[in-house]
Amino acid sequence: MKKTIELYDLGKAPYQPTWDLQHEVQQSIISEKRAEQKGEFNGFRKNDTLLFVEHPHVYTLGKSGAEENMLRSMAELLKLDAEFVKIDRGGDITYHGPGQIVGYPILDLDRYFTDIHKYLRFLEEVIIRVCGDYGFEAGRIEGLTGVWIGEEKIAAMGIRCSRWVTMHGFAFNVNTNLSYFQNIVPCGIQDKAVTSLQKLVGNEINMKEVKERIVLHFQDVFDVSLESKGGQQELEKNFL
Repeated sequence: MKKTIELYDLGKAPYQPTWDLQHEVQQSIISEKRAEQKGEFNGFRKNDTLLFVEHPHVYTLGKSGAEENMLRSMAELLKLDAEFVKIDRGGDITYHGPGQIVGYPILDLDRYFTDIHKYLRFLEEVIIRVCGDYGFEAGRIEGLTGVWIGEEKIAAMGIRCSRWVTMHGFAFNVNTNLSYFQNIVPCGIQDKAVTSLQKLVGNEINMKEVKERIVLHFQDVFDVSLESKGGQQELEKNFL
């Protein structure tokens, strides 16, 4: 029987509260896992989750990133209606904003495989297959995390793992305003550009349709069943 992962679509939500929410869900899963390992948990452990969200303009810098890759001052970011947040995932600086589908899988990898590199390749594979659905051959570039079409990145990846429970995830440029990437050195890579499905296709893409394609391929790649559970209110009710 396939494992069930619960899907929650948070809609449009600011970055910091969503980060806090991710952490609380992750810690809830870890707490039950610890109790089970000690033989102190007699119920059914919660299912893993996948969160979809669309953030307002925000730049996030991973713990291994370089601040000089942020090319604008705080005053300039204020004029752009954008935030700058230092966070606890791996990777360098990236941008999140309207028209971008951000996915946060919060998975106990002990239920699948304990291999971070394999996990990242699986996330990349999901997006590669979605791009294929729209007629574009996406792939990987050796030594660089993420999904690329030619020399342009269409999806960034960055995760954090604690006791093999993941958080953070992927950011897929669908109808993203790519001009916001000009304010940073995306992912700290000087000689590569970014792209979006909208730019490639030439018109605005239906976000709901793209999410449906992500769900389909996530289920196939991870060999799981994704079960839609609602939004933030339902997530908080089930986990917090």
